[in-house]
Amino acid sequence: MPIPTEIHLHQKSRVLEISFDDGEKFNYTCEFLRVNSPSAEVQGHGPGQGVLQIGKENVNIEKIEPVGHYAVCLHFDDGHDTGIYAWDNLYKMGVHYDEIWSDYLKQLEAAGHKRREPT
Repeated sequence: MPIPTEIHLHQKSRVLEISFDDGEKFNYTCEFLRVNSPSAEVQGHGPGQGVLQIGKENVNIEKIEPVGHYAVCLHFDDGHDTGIYAWDNLYKMGVHYDEIWSDYLKQLEAAGHKRREPT
């Protein structure tokens, strides 16, 4: 699996940019990363136990902490800091970004929530 060669947080635009050693480069909004956190708080402890994250349009990343040589822990300004983002997971999230984002928006709509535009 490809590994990152560069990770750059654009705090003003709330975008995390990651370049991988195979030449791929992905831009992830902080909101996207927060609502798709691999943490048990978001994903649940088993299939079907995930918790829909709402109201995260303006979330930002405060700190990026390395976890060994295989992942990072992202510390968000809403206090969430328990997700370990493994390189392979981040890569897959980048490849499937549009599909994952579309699914999230459909889940919000199905739950009766409207996403606000970030300020």
